[in-house]
Amino acid sequence: MDDSREFVFIRGYISGTNMSAETPTPSGPRTGSEKLIKLTEAAGRKVSQLMQRDGVADGALRVKIVGGGCAGLEYKMDFEKNPPTPKDILIQSAGVRVLVDVKSALYVSGSEIDFQDKMIGGGFKIHNPNATATCSCGESFSV
Repeated sequence: MDDSREFVFIRGYISGTNMSAETPTPSGPRTGSEKLIKLTEAAGRKVSQLMQRDGVADGALRVKIVGGGCAGLEYKMDFEKNPPTPKDILIQSAGVRVLVDVKSALYVSGSEIDFQDKMIGGGFKIHNPNATATCSCGESFSV
């Protein structure tokens, strides 16, 4: 197992959150800060480029943690076209709207997402301070 706490995704998209920094709103999502999740400028540029390409430039990047993978938990990312719900936390980082559900926020609090444009070892990388172990593929983790 690799304990560098760095996760590589070539075709994935990532995020993180800190529950203490959220602000609930009556009918919309909670609003968080970059203390919840932070995208580097490179990650923000790449996500914006992919959203433009996929026709969801006014949408958001949805980040979710699901059970699975070699180490027990996996990152899942997708573009959200629908408006955020009251169960979402909305973070603005590097020019991108990021949505994280409150359960996933527990696992990714304080994470940073980076993007490296390299043929080998490139892609999105998540630096998650909560991960205690990762599998050798780098796509799953445990806490």
